Amino acid sequence: MRISQLRDFIEIVEAGSIRAAARGLGVSQPAMTKSMRQLEDQLHVRLIERTTHGVVPTEAGRAFLARARAAQAELRKGEEELAELAGDRAGAVAFGVGPFSGVLLVPDALACFRRSYPLARVRIVEGIPYTLLPLVRDETLDFVVGRKQVKLDAGVKYRPLFSTHLVVAGRREHPLNRRQSLRELVDAPWLTSSPPGARDLLEETFMLARVSPPRSVVRCESYSVQLGILAKTDMLGLLPRQLLGDSFGRAFLREIRTTEQIPPLMLGMFTRAQTRLAPVAAAMVRAVTASARTLAAGENRPFIGLPSRDAEL
Repeated sequence: MRISQLRDFIEIVEAGSIRAAARGLGVSQPAMTKSMRQLEDQLHVRLIERTTHGVVPTEAGRAFLARARAAQAELRKGEEELAELAGDRAGAVAFGVGPFSGVLLVPDALACFRRSYPLARVRIVEGIPYTLLPLVRDETLDFVVGRKQVKLDAGVKYRPLFSTHLVVAGRREHPLNRRQSLRELVDAPWLTSSPPGARDLLEETFMLARVSPPRSVVRCESYSVQLGILAKTDMLGLLPRQLLGDSFGRAFLREIRTTEQIPPLMLGMFTRAQTRLAPVAAAMVRAVTASARTLAAGENRPFIGLPSRDAEL
């Protein structure tokens, strides 16, 4: 089995056709077809099949795809470690962020990281952690920062970073902005970023106040879309207090102060278990951790995150 065969297989699955994969890699279609046939012959199984919607992996192909991606990622890490030893500080890092963790942590972390790695290739993916964790398992992403909402399997480990205050937020001229109790806000339309079946901070907040959760709820997994909805409608949402202090928050949103306690938002980091990060990815983890430490200090909350060297484990 050759490395190029793994590369070809992954490219075909991601492109959805042999022709598109060949074009993307700059090789001929017959060469790509031959590579796949040789790989399948060596494994004694069909990995892909043609459908009316293009080429898709078989059941065996889907199982092998995760291993192929992991193998490719390990080889990439090895190349980056050797390049780092040779003084080349380029490399690449890819990570995911939840709706709030991205805007809270990434700007300062990225600025710090690029001072040491100005040529590194960086990919940032926004999404709910449960949708991004499969990409951590197959090492498409090096890590994910967000809220722990579901039980994790043994392939992923989680470490808390810091907690932050949440407040009820709505548009500046919201008709309910003089209300002072969650009980008075329960009939309003609400936004939440939690997916169905996961732990929902909105439900937890109302249950802690001994109030039945709102019935009119829209689930939105994008931070920017949430802000737009809150600014232009009468919907309410729970936001970190820091976000109301930025330019957009000051201009379009306001806090609706309630007498009830709102549970804090705990953000943490998800990484693949028993896998050592490449030097560039480990540097980004340290930068994110430093950003979390700064935020925790600003809120006068204890920092509970990763030790500085833990990023390299």
